[in-house]
Amino acid sequence: MKAPTRRNVATLLLIALTAVWGSTFFLIRDLVVHVPPVDFLAVRFTLAAVIMLGVFWRPVRSLTRRQVLAGVGLGVLYGLAQILQTQGLASTSASVSGFITGTYVVLTPVFTAVILRERVASTTWAAVGLATAGLALLSLNGFSIGVGEAITLLAAAFYALHIVGLGRWSGHEIATGLSVVQMVVIAVICLAGALPGGITMPSGTGQWASVLYMVVFASIGALWIQTWAQAHMPATRAAIIMTMEPVFAAFFAVALGGEALTVRMLVGGALVVTAMYAVELLARRRPGELPAETLHHEV
Repeated sequence: MKAPTRRNVATLLLIALTAVWGSTFFLIRDLVVHVPPVDFLAVRFTLAAVIMLGVFWRPVRSLTRRQVLAGVGLGVLYGLAQILQTQGLASTSASVSGFITGTYVVLTPVFTAVILRERVASTTWAAVGLATAGLALLSLNGFSIGVGEAITLLAAAFYALHIVGLGRWSGHEIATGLSVVQMVVIAVICLAGALPGGITMPSGTGQWASVLYMVVFASIGALWIQTWAQAHMPATRAAIIMTMEPVFAAFFAVALGGEALTVRMLVGGALVVTAMYAVELLARRRPGELPAETLHHEV
């Protein structure tokens, strides 16, 4: 597959990924009424890790020691982000949490510039600003800084570091093995967070159906897609595309969750979509404005 084709496929897959993530919001909202959030994460990621190990053991064995260590580091970042975001939700509204978590779109180019010393063009920063404004309109209705908000901001930083790390270390030929290693580490971290108080399991067909949907599509499929897609685009571009998640979350909340459509949703969603299209057009017409898409290093 030629590089431009891979780039287009990667973009479409990331958009599909954000649609899957967006579809889980109202499912998780209903599920955590019965199952504590950290317990839910432990069950979800442990099932995903067991399935991935069983199905994709060979790609894991083909990884080098350094690639495994890279996967472990990436899994730690993602697992900590999940735990911190969940803990932050204990004292933060879901809408504010969604906005603060979405600030990874700002933190990703910052970390790219500071840690990897890559140039981030002013046009890319403009797209970041549009996406952030859209997130604010979609999510915020009043805002105050407290412990929960601070913890959630730390989670956003870990998500951004995970995106930057994938952009640095992922390759299409190791995407499957790297995804499995990450998933196992995420499961271990979530289990460690849940075990001290004992794990409450889902009950009933409806709860298990929601969990299995999230295991297969929002965990296994999602992590593989993100790992593979980021082998073909800069981290900042991936972060901007992934801000489509709250747009899809709002769509599914209105279509399936019974929420009312508002002008704020429409304007906020339009800003996020505009930012995504802007960064896509920039990548196609002025590739020099973004970090090179081929600078992925073997580990």
